[in-house]
Amino acid sequence: MRRSASAAWSSPLPGGRSRAFWQLALSQYVTNGLAVGTGLLLIALGVYLATGLAAAAAAAAGVVITSVPDTPSPRRYKALQVLPAPLLGLPLFLLVQLSHGDTAGLGTVLVAGSFLAALLTAWGKRGGPVSFAMIFAMVMSMATPAPIDAHQAWERSGWFAAGAALYLAWSLLTVHALNRRYRRQLLAEALISFARLLRTQSLRFAPQADPQTLLPALLAQHAALADQLQNTRDLVFESPTTPQRQQFAAMLLALLEARDHLLACELDLDFLIGHEGADSLLPELRVVLAGSADSIEALGMALLLGRTPPAPTDLRALLASLLPPAARATPTADLTGEPEATLVLRNIADRVGHINDEAVRLAALARGEMAPELTAVRSQWQLFVSPVHWSWQPLRTLATGHAPVLRHALRTSLAIGTGYGVSLLLPWATHKYWIVLTIAVVMRASLAQTVARGNLRVVGTLFGGLLAMAILSTRPSPLAILVLLALGTTFAHGLAIRLSLVAWVGSAVQGLLQAQMLLGDASPVFAASERLADTVIGALLAWAFSYVLPSWERQHLPALVRRAVAAQARHARLALALGQPQAPDLEWRLARREAYDSLSALTLAAQRTLAEPRSVRPPLAPLETLLARSYQLLAQLAAVKGLLMLRRPQLRMDVAQPALQQAAQRIAAELGERPSPEEGLPLALAGHPHVAPPDPLMSADLTPWLLRRLGLACAMARELRVDVERLHPPGR
Repeated sequence: MRRSASAAWSSPLPGGRSRAFWQLALSQYVTNGLAVGTGLLLIALGVYLATGLAAAAAAAAGVVITSVPDTPSPRRYKALQVLPAPLLGLPLFLLVQLSHGDTAGLGTVLVAGSFLAALLTAWGKRGGPVSFAMIFAMVMSMATPAPIDAHQAWERSGWFAAGAALYLAWSLLTVHALNRRYRRQLLAEALISFARLLRTQSLRFAPQADPQTLLPALLAQHAALADQLQNTRDLVFESPTTPQRQQFAAMLLALLEARDHLLACELDLDFLIGHEGADSLLPELRVVLAGSADSIEALGMALLLGRTPPAPTDLRALLASLLPPAARATPTADLTGEPEATLVLRNIADRVGHINDEAVRLAALARGEMAPELTAVRSQWQLFVSPVHWSWQPLRTLATGHAPVLRHALRTSLAIGTGYGVSLLLPWATHKYWIVLTIAVVMRASLAQTVARGNLRVVGTLFGGLLAMAILSTRPSPLAILVLLALGTTFAHGLAIRLSLVAWVGSAVQGLLQAQMLLGDASPVFAASERLADTVIGALLAWAFSYVLPSWERQHLPALVRRAVAAQARHARLALALGQPQAPDLEWRLARREAYDSLSALTLAAQRTLAEPRSVRPPLAPLETLLARSYQLLAQLAAVKGLLMLRRPQLRMDVAQPALQQAAQRIAAELGERPSPEEGLPLALAGHPHVAPPDPLMSADLTPWLLRRLGLACAMARELRVDVERLHPPGR
């Protein structure tokens, strides 16, 4: 009698709500928010005790501006990440101070400053926070009372600069103090996200599963995981010189391998559905996958809690017992044709086993029971970390009027200029900065992001205004306001990604309390109602101006598709070259990262189109097909890579070598890749240091399986080319 997988595995994890709470409370987001809030409190409190409330308010503004781009990052690049915000924000703060009494002059500074700030989005994820910090610097300067003379304007700007300089020092200090914690947290969160993806993938093993229903969720989770893994690489792969850093880096490498095996699990499922024997085995394999997911998630929680991870659970023996007797025998069928269902069952069970192998390896590494192997990243870790240097290269893309960043900059400056003009007509014009702030916070390059942020901003301001009104009605002391201001900043900064609504509440409390520090004579009840009205007006203006000089997602899709296809072609060539004497392991890992990242960018763009008008949406069905096909090609190559790296003794290399070379040429021809001369690598195969021992679940000769995978990969490449031509016909 076969042993039941469900009987052999029970989840050790607590309930969902409790688990989600601790995952968030112990995450790097909360740690980073607490670090920012503590820095603000210490600096503002020190300035307040030394000189008074007015200087503390200006210094606090400098702290807030400098903290905007301060997120967990490599220690070596922290100054380059944070410094541009105060350097570019300080001149704008001063210009607003000097033009406070000049309505036209202030409007000119706001429009020109917001245009220049929006151009910073050309640097992508690095430029976005700096762009917002520049606009926020102008808004904070607007919030101060009009200076008596130029001397006072320069004095406030001096305190702004002092707060920024002190926080920069604080940021450099905390990035070193928290580096170990950040590495642990980011790795743990990546493990937990992968476990969720693994559970979603396991649903495909249900006989009644509809792949079309699961596809959007799988694509979205793959895209989110790719983005999260890059953030994790940036910290975990930086300078892996100590034993613990090497331990974490090796665990991340094992996680990346597990992701490849997870992709390969999708292969042949459609072929098996409905075959005799598969309907009873696939649910058992689903339980094994869910058990591996629980094991990986428990490991992530143990890392967050600082505990010793539980002992690994090896489910290989269970997998062997689940297979029917016909699937355990050595096959004699020629797999160059249609394979038998029993052989495919055994192959899928082996892929599930590989995921379990990586889960066991992850736990063993975390427990110190296995030595890390870091040949790929120990000496060249810089190649795996996102670049932080600033160059003029992104500005070259602004040469034409159709450049999306240029259109976004024009759109943003027009919206902020209009918002400023509207604020002058309102009866509460003394608080005109709030409309400008709302536009700056809400408006993004895409309509989807603008609408989502606008809705949350309005609701968050409503609750934040009521909370601030309740706080201010008690007439708190300046010291209490400073403490509450730091607390609001903690929530606004730390939860902006995970709990946006709570972050907006904290942001509203932060803004109202900071305004109260600057304008202590305002009525708290009236101020809260004004802020809500200003927020609604600002959100509506941001939404309306999203249709001015629009840059719809369909305009970006051709470039994203070209990037994804080029990444697939390069990854295919390097994956098929694995196992040779000078194996391009480093190049292949970088190519694999780019393949996943390019598909993530394409998936996120497709999701954003759903908020756009139907008349400008691209056809989503062929785009979804292209994404699915791309992941299928990655899955086929992952299966080939597994055979080359783990099962080489069971391959006949005299047959495999010409087949690999021919497949590489065919895929390159289909996807239009022309490798550069320095990347021309021989395809001869040789020994690999990580070859797995023969497995009783696998046949003595796996060459037919390799040939079948190569044929399917070539077919996938051909279909991917057809999908691209269907989405963007040649000549258009």
